[in-house]
Amino acid sequence: MLFLEYPKCSTCKKAKKWLDDHDKEYTDRHIVDNNPTYDELKEWYQRSGLVLKKFFNTSGNLYKELKLKDKLPEMSDEEQLKLLATNGMLVKRPLIVTEKQVLVGFKETEWEEKL
Repeated sequence: MLFLEYPKCSTCKKAKKWLDDHDKEYTDRHIVDNNPTYDELKEWYQRSGLVLKKFFNTSGNLYKELKLKDKLPEMSDEEQLKLLATNGMLVKRPLIVTEKQVLVGFKETEWEEKL
């Protein structure tokens, strides 16, 4: 299981604690130092079954500075994926990637059910 996080993020810290408390094995990856690539994001998006907007960190400063709330509806999926691949701070976190699924954000009930 791949766990993408931003270590200073409080939600990521809670998620990591949850994984550790539940003895889940994972590979930790810093989402900014090792930003997901376009190909990774495209695959995860397709596997997740989620709308692409769910992959954006809509509460982040960069999202707001770039005025993406207004721009995303006008952008194609490819343009959005390319944008996400430019900066890990745009990507919703934490992100869990397993062989079977992709989980975006930390919702404890969802994680208990799916992991």
